[in-house]
Amino acid sequence: MISYLLPTRNRPEPLRETLEALGCLSGRRHQQFGGAEVIVVDNDSSSPAICPQKLANDFPVRLLRLEHNAGAAGRNAGAEIAAGNWLVMLDDDSHLLTDDHLDVLAEAPEDLLAIGAEILLNDDSHEAGGLPEVIIGCGAAIRKDAFLQVGGYDASFGFYVEEYDLCAKLLTSGGRVGHDRRFRVRHRKVPAGRDMNLIIERLVRNNGWVIQRYAPKSIRQREQDEMLTRYECIAIRENAADGFALGRAELLETLDRQPDREMDAALYARFTGETSARESFTGCAAIYPGVNFAMVAQGKNASVIRRVLVDLGVELVDDEDAAEVLVVGTLSPGPALDALRRYESKGRRVISPVSITQSFADNLTTAASKV
Repeated sequence: MISYLLPTRNRPEPLRETLEALGCLSGRRHQQFGGAEVIVVDNDSSSPAICPQKLANDFPVRLLRLEHNAGAAGRNAGAEIAAGNWLVMLDDDSHLLTDDHLDVLAEAPEDLLAIGAEILLNDDSHEAGGLPEVIIGCGAAIRKDAFLQVGGYDASFGFYVEEYDLCAKLLTSGGRVGHDRRFRVRHRKVPAGRDMNLIIERLVRNNGWVIQRYAPKSIRQREQDEMLTRYECIAIRENAADGFALGRAELLETLDRQPDREMDAALYARFTGETSARESFTGCAAIYPGVNFAMVAQGKNASVIRRVLVDLGVELVDDEDAAEVLVVGTLSPGPALDALRRYESKGRRVISPVSITQSFADNLTTAASKV
């Protein structure tokens, strides 16, 4: 069975739309998995969520009401009661666009523990976030046994970056995480409840926690410094300096209390996307001898991409107009795809650090075997 699992809090209309979209999925196609169910986790809404007992396709709906707002960790409570072998994670404002994720799940090798979707926003651009081996929580499938074995989401994170901690635990358990573009999700991204100061605060604190837990000790301080520099720039741009200051203070206060789950260098390279970048860029200096490169559309882990290029002897310039080849500067699969398309449409030669084909999972199988 497949269990569709989504948390909600004080957003009855987006929840209704998501349940309606789930009701349009093919019940017949789900029979190969023994059927499907929907579990809605109400994170202590001020007015309790209301759900039908069954959807239009006869998927049963179970409503689990929590007495406190558990954030993303509300998914843990839903996973505990789920009957499915696969947990398909959605938000109350995200829904599947097709049934093709069923083919992805049917074909998944046993060591592929989590699969990220191609997540599209209302303007058909891609959701920001994630890495080649890190999912985004509003569109992903996770094996239930693996999810429970690693303890699910860490409740202390609340919202934001909790997927990075979860995927790090899945990787350290010996599994893999991938993406597949046949698994397509629309994130309607309802603005209700989004406070930029709170978002920046959580991003700073939670990213710092992940670095402290998993980065090799030899590079841990460098990783923290680069993360803080990036989010300080974002905070200034988003008028959220107060959130940055609060998040940084919380991080410094709690660093010593983080569990030590240090990864070795090879595994951390997979986790940060360095492995993907190195696979994509190896040989580019030889392919384009004497050619200038410039990084564009810089985003998640741009510093990792820069280090890889320098290691490979690539000559980087700052002016993209003067460069003969462009390098996409983000390791988030969706934004990387957007940038690749945008610059190719301008007739530019551009290279992505993420292998962007129909199946990201296939690319990761190849990359992981070479680590």
